Parts: sequence; structure tokens; C-alpha cells
Amino acid sequence: MVKAVGVCPLPYWFKMPFPNNFQWGVATASYQIEGAPYKVGGGRSVWDMFCERPGAINDNSNGDVACDHYNRYKEDCAMMKELGVPNYRLSISWPRVIPNGVGSIDPKGLAFYDQLLDELLENGVQPHVTLFHWDFPYELYLKGGWLNRDSVEWFADYTQIIVDKLSDRVASWMTLNEPQCFVGLGLQSALHAPGDKLNFKEVLLAGHHAMMAHGRAVQVIRARSSKPSRVGWAPVGAPCIPVSESEADIAAARQATFCTPWKTVWSNAWWNDPVFFGKYPEAESAVFGSDVPEPKAGDMELICQPLDFYGANIYNGQMIKADADTGKPVEVPHHLGIGRTVYHWPVTPDALYWGARFFHERYGKPIVITENGIGLSDWVALDGKVHDPQRIDFLTRYIGGLERAINEGIDVEGYFQWSLMDNFEWYEGYRFRFGLVHVNYQTQERIPKDSAYWYRDLIASNGALLRG
Repeated sequence: MVKAVGVCPLPYWFKMPFPNNFQWGVATASYQIEGAPYKVGGGRSVWDMFCERPGAINDNSNGDVACDHYNRYKEDCAMMKELGVPNYRLSISWPRVIPNGVGSIDPKGLAFYDQLLDELLENGVQPHVTLFHWDFPYELYLKGGWLNRDSVEWFADYTQIIVDKLSDRVASWMTLNEPQCFVGLGLQSALHAPGDKLNFKEVLLAGHHAMMAHGRAVQVIRARSSKPSRVGWAPVGAPCIPVSESEADIAAARQATFCTPWKTVWSNAWWNDPVFFGKYPEAESAVFGSDVPEPKAGDMELICQPLDFYGANIYNGQMIKADADTGKPVEVPHHLGIGRTVYHWPVTPDALYWGARFFHERYGKPIVITENGIGLSDWVALDGKVHDPQRIDFLTRYIGGLERAINEGIDVEGYFQWSLMDNFEWYEGYRFRFGLVHVNYQTQERIPKDSAYWYRDLIASNGALLRG
């Protein structure tokens, strides 16, 4: 066992239990489960626009109905209670609350989240709220979206409305979910809404404004929350994994995790160094050159607001070894035949361990795994049940890696499985299923899968089920 920085590892034969206050939970996102706000008096989002583009969604579907959570939230909250889920990470749909993104509030939209939080608490489930999970208001996109510097205050005004209404019942807040995705996939590769292909300079400028919006949102939460609030954010966590536990390979994997040597938004340091250190990373800045945003006075101070935890959405990691001569990181291809999800993502269980370790080492904050799960193509069997042994195996392996991090003294506060239920999976539509609960999209029947009951028992044992 390799010693983590500042950590005194326990003997290999001793296993610490998960902390008594460990946050076991599940996660969803508004556009993926609720149904479209504009159908019931709210506004349109860029995803409503994007889904109308021919060929944008692989099965030509949209989020107009999705899982109909807007009408079935009481049933879904009761289902979480039945499955023993104590924590639920949800997101708010900005255009459901403010149809035009700014200005008038839709009372029905805000009331939905007000009632949802009450229903969760009545069922013994603590709400953890993400303010932005990609459904940017269409009307504000027409005004430039994240390219418009005014987006910082648009987001702050929206945050204030949500905090003033809901903060008395929120366990924790996350500002933005995966900026690498809504900026990179949405504004550079056009795989996600709004489906633009901007120059890298403009992509980074949009990201700069999004990070400023994050900072303003933190300020608003701190100033206006009606009870002390834990605040973080949830970027993509893309850890690198050493091929061996030699000091050289670990150092190379750590370097590769935080140093991206080409022009890409898929960087951990580019997004997190400004948020935690108040500056863009020097290595990426040198590579990005003249495309790097020129912050105005106060921008970086605004971005760098105190946070209580580091949220990380982790699904897999890249293997890395140290070059024998230079010690520099070298990517190692995954072995032939490695297990893969239906997304073709490699199954790399050590990603949670190394992600938690490297992110905690660098940023010094408690780690919350805000998303982790597997997309499969499971279905209802002839016995009326949904058998998904691969998901159970996947979660056992990945959460086992997280347990190792805790055993080594790394401060890990929680784990939110993605996702509570099958849902609209962005440009893949409804082709892939990430849920613990199967959804029949024709009838909206919910059927907990085998994995849902396994996860219920894991939670009840506070992780001891991993050890048999």
C-alpha cells in the first residue's frame, strides 16, 4: 500500500467502516426526468431547441415527457423511502422557475420545487440541490448565453430566487454541474445543446463567465441562505490511474491528472485551479496561449469563493505510466477486452480511489462523489423483474475503491449513484439505462432493479456489505 500525502495508512488487514455520517445517495437532473417546463407554463431551454434539430438525438427523442417526474414526484419520493435512500441530489430547471431566464417568475414552477422538497423530507430524504445541470434558458441563449458577461448576474438573480424559497430545507448546494460538458460539448463539439462550434478562444471565454457565475452563486448562497449551508460544485472528475503503485508511476499519473498538454476543455486543473486557487494553471495557460481569457479586475477573486467540499463526477480513468527515461506521463492503452459500458466507456474501478486521492491532495477539500454509475441495456425479464448483475458488480468494484480511500484517511463525505431511475440520456436519448429503477417510457411504470435492492442493503449496512 502506497502512503498518500499526509496520511498514515492502516494495516492492510484492517478495514475502517464508512463514517457514520457518510452521505449515501442517488442523483438525477431536471431535464432528464421532469418533462419540459414549457408544456406547463415555464420556458424553453437550449435542450428543447437542440432536440428539434434533425439528427441531434440518436433516437430522435426529447425531454418533453421523460420520466414525467413533474407529475409523479410523490410516487418517486415514496419510492426513495422504500429503497432506503437517505440523500437525493436533484437539479433545478432555471426556465421552469423563470421562463425567460430573467424577469417574471412562474409561480407554478417554483411551487413544484417547494412541494418536492417538502415531499422528500416527509419521506426521510435530504435534498441536495444543483442549481445548473445544463438546461440553460433559451431566451438568454438568444442574448449570447454564457458568452455574454451579463450571464454572471443572470445566474446570480436566479440563484437568489431559489435560495430565498428553498434554503431552509436544503442539505447542500452545488452551483454548476460539469462545465467541461456544457461548455465543451455544447459550445465546441456541438454534441450537446446548444450545439455550437465556437473557436477555442470563445469557448474559454464562455467558461470564464460560467466560473464567475459559480462564484456569484456562492456569494448569494452564503449571504441569503436561511440556515448554514454547505456549498460545492460538481465538475467532471477525470483522474489518471497509475499502471503500478511505484512512486514514479504515481507521480506521473498525478501530473497527468492536472496537466493537459493540448488545447482541450477536458482538463481538471483548468476549471478547478481558478475555483480553489484564484488563478488559471500555468501549464495549460502556456499551451492555450492567446486563447486564454483576459480577466478583468476582480474576476479571479469572484471565481475563488470558499467552498466546503469538492464534488466529482467520476466514471472512468486513463491509465498512465512514467517514461523510463524522463519520468513524464505516458498514456497506456486499456488492455484488449476490457469491460466496457454501452457508452463504450472502460470499466476502471480504481478511478474512484485515485480521483478521491489526487483531488483531495491538490485542493484540500472533503470529497463527495456526486455522480458514478453505469449505462447498460437492461430490460424487464419474463419474471417481471429487472436483473442487472453487471451494475451490482460495477458498483461493488468502484465503491470498493472509494472504501480504500477512506481506509487511507482521505476525507470522503459522500457517494451519489447515477442515477435513481432510467432517463433521457442527452444525445443518446432513451437508448441507454443508468437507473437503479427501470422506467417504462410508454406507461411510466417504475420497477426497482436488482441493483436498487442491493444498494438499499449496502446503505443499510453503511458499506459493510462490500466486505461480505
